[in-house]
Amino acid sequence: MDPCELEQALGLVFRDKAMLQRALTHRSYLNEAADPTVEDNERLEFLGDAVLDFAVGEYLYRRFPDEDEGTLTSLRAALVCTRALAEFAQQIGLGNHLRLGRGEDEGGGRQRAAVLCGAFEALVGAMYLDQDLASVMHFIMPMFEPALENILHNNLDKDAKSILQELSQANLGHTPRYLTVDTYGPDHDKAFVVAAVINGVTYGKGQGRSKQLAAQLAAAEALQQLQAMLNAPVIRVSDDADFQVPSLEAESPAGHTHG
Repeated sequence: MDPCELEQALGLVFRDKAMLQRALTHRSYLNEAADPTVEDNERLEFLGDAVLDFAVGEYLYRRFPDEDEGTLTSLRAALVCTRALAEFAQQIGLGNHLRLGRGEDEGGGRQRAAVLCGAFEALVGAMYLDQDLASVMHFIMPMFEPALENILHNNLDKDAKSILQELSQANLGHTPRYLTVDTYGPDHDKAFVVAAVINGVTYGKGQGRSKQLAAQLAAAEALQQLQAMLNAPVIRVSDDADFQVPSLEAESPAGHTHG
């Protein structure tokens, strides 16, 4: 993969092309690289994670001067979570420029959220070292600002489990429980199926490589079901005589009474 193609696609200019190349190199590529000096992007990923935390934290601090620490922390977490960063990476087509091992590539690594998130963080880390924080802000803000508006509009700074708990307790008077109902796969690659249960009723199920992820997916499905139930129109039956049940003493069609 030629890093210059990514520069052209994103309008970026790196002084150190090797730095950009490293940001695009997944660890799976090292097993197949002919050059033993090739480095993967994990150190840059570590740095980019810290840079994003600071950059987004400072932006939110200035944007919302009256919000408390808890609110700012939740907003930052929603903006820099794995799913969000993977979506930003997809927006800029980052997966197309990654250097992956053949197995990772054939296994869908270019679309895998963890790979994309790590690459995005590495790109930010590389940009910070090659340029400065201002360049990082200029790069990320066109993506982060619309995402923030979406988070605020749809209350996405709270995870699905938190929202479901609030909604369930307020409307049903019960706290959701999460039960592992199935597991499958070998020990080194086990998957879990978790059900979100409210007062004995299963509202959603989710499956994932960890119980925590499966529970979040179950909560998301349960949240949709519960919101649909609460938003369903209420059909009211009139008390007028037209809706009264006919008497058993009603006349027969011929005009004769039963007897």
